[in-house]
Amino acid sequence: MSIVRDIEIDGQKVKFKASAAIPRIYRLKFQRDIYKDLSSLEKSIGNGEDGESNLDLFSLEMFENIAFIMAKHAEPGIPDTPEEWLDGFNTFSIYQVLPQLIELWGLNVRTDIEAKKNFVQQSVK
Repeated sequence: MSIVRDIEIDGQKVKFKASAAIPRIYRLKFQRDIYKDLSSLEKSIGNGEDGESNLDLFSLEMFENIAFIMAKHAEPGIPDTPEEWLDGFNTFSIYQVLPQLIELWGLNVRTDIEAKKNFVQQSVK
């Protein structure tokens, strides 16, 4: 099961998709663990205030990569690299987009857990 959500970036509605395939796609493309990266970003962003975050350039790159993978998963026709995809936008605030991506990922994980619980309960009957 997957969850798709439109998030506004630079005045454009952009589709993002969260599914069980995302960790694998992210790992194959960037050789990194999306769970660790999302956790690190969530801690770094603090409460969303520009001056209170601990985001460095590496954190910004992680955000861009995660956003790209989730957008590419929703719309396979977008450009094939994060750089080309980002080139379609003017500047935008990570503080507006990242919390929505984290929420989308959390909804996906919660849905997967509930589906597994229901499957196990039905199998036991």
